[in-house]
This record gives sequence, C-alpha cells and structure tokens, in this order.
Amino acid sequence: MVIVAGLAVVGLIAGLVATRGDDGGARATSNAPQSAKVVRIIFPEGFTRAEMAARVDAVRDIARERRGLTTALTSDRYLAATESSALPGRFAGDGRRRSLEGFLFPATYSFFSNESARSFVRRQLEAFDRTWAQVDLTYARSKNLTRYDVLIIASMVEEEISVPAERPLAAAVIYNRLRARMPLGIDATLRYGLGIPPTESITKADLASGSPYNTRRFRGLPPTPIANPGLASIEAAAHPAQVPYLYYARRPGTTEHYFTASAADFERFLRESGYTG
Repeated sequence: MVIVAGLAVVGLIAGLVATRGDDGGARATSNAPQSAKVVRIIFPEGFTRAEMAARVDAVRDIARERRGLTTALTSDRYLAATESSALPGRFAGDGRRRSLEGFLFPATYSFFSNESARSFVRRQLEAFDRTWAQVDLTYARSKNLTRYDVLIIASMVEEEISVPAERPLAAAVIYNRLRARMPLGIDATLRYGLGIPPTESITKADLASGSPYNTRRFRGLPPTPIANPGLASIEAAAHPAQVPYLYYARRPGTTEHYFTASAADFERFLRESGYTG
C-alpha cells in the first residue's frame, strides 16, 4: 500500500544571503589575505547535494552583485568535491565509493571568498562528525542496520516529515515495513531517483520505473540517502517510536499525518480524505 508523501517546508528565500557578518555558526577558518571577505550561506535541513550546489551559485551571484565579490566556491566545484568519497563506504561497511549525499551537514556557514570547495566541504563533514557523535546507534544495531542505513532512513524522514513529533513515528513505519519485508512506498525516494520536482505529479510510467529508488516496487532501503538530514531526523532514525504503525498519509490541508497499523483503516482514511475514488 502506498504511503502518501508529506510536505517539505523549506525557507528558500531566507537562505539566499551574502554578508560580511558571521552569525556564530560554522565559521570560516582559512588563513585569508586582507582582500578576502567573509560570505555567509544557509543550507536548510533536507537540502540535497544538488540543491546545495544551486544555493552556492545563488549566494555567489548575490555576493558579486551587492558587494563586488567573486567567490572561489562555485556549484561545479562543489559538485566535483562531493561527487565521490570513501566515507559512505566506511559507514556502509562495503568499501564502495559514493557521493557525499547525506553527509553534507545542513547549517549556516561562513566562508572566505577565496576558500576552495574542498576546504568548504571538509568543514561540512566536520560539522556532520560533531553531530553524528551525539547519536546512540545501539537500537539500530540491534536491528542489524548499519550506520549508512540509519543515515538513509534519516534522509527519508527529513524529506517526508515537517512536524517534529512525527519524525519518530515515520521512522517506526520504515523500521516496521523493513521487518515485514514490505515495500516502503515512499514517493520522495522515487522523486529523488528520477529527478521529479515536488511541483510535478508522479506518473504511471514513473511508478513502473526500474530505478533502485522506486520504493513502491522494490523492497528495502534506497541505495543512498535522498537528502542531507539534520540532527532531529537522525535521532528519529536511530530511535524510532515503539509503535506498530505500517501506514501514514498526510491530512489534507495540513502538514500533519495520519498513522495506523491497519490496512483497512488506512484505506478508510484515504477514501474519507479524497485520496481515492
């Protein structure tokens, strides 16, 4: 049965900022000449690697137009610096190189205009390391999940859920479906795999796709994270609620979801909410 994807609420405009100041977040640490200036960039929780790259160029344009600055950090260089890393393989335990999707910690960063992409990404990974060190993985390990599995689950929770109290509930649905060997049915994974914008509908052809991110068709987790989650979603993925839920759907007109363990109850909710004919 299909899980209806939740709504992601992201403050896009707020992040398009370039400024001389620093807000006390992740600070620029490079040794820079006096000609280098500080620029600030905001990555909201749930941004993908591609969205972060686009934000890099948006902030670069603002810095150039408003302050006459040309930053060394560009989207192409950012994508190149995050394209392949041994870190995901260490988390997964299989040694395979993958992109850094999921590890690029979302936060407000200040950087010098001459800072390289690799230096900037290194600071994102340091922020991720500090955050990850706070997470107790004992429960997840008891369910035979790797660190990478937890990060993948956290990315799905981040994309699906905007109400904080619902994060552990959504994580529980994922755990329960994995245990029951049911397809996860999360449309956010398919959108990520096929590059379908949230403003476009998923078609029947999309649903029939052989993409490994098609969790409607294929059981198990998608092959990689689908976004870069914040600490709250990572904590939820490591500590799901102890509930029997297997289904959830968004309540129409809200960002809240209805959760249930019963297929019949879920079908009733969908009918009454206008999801099915």
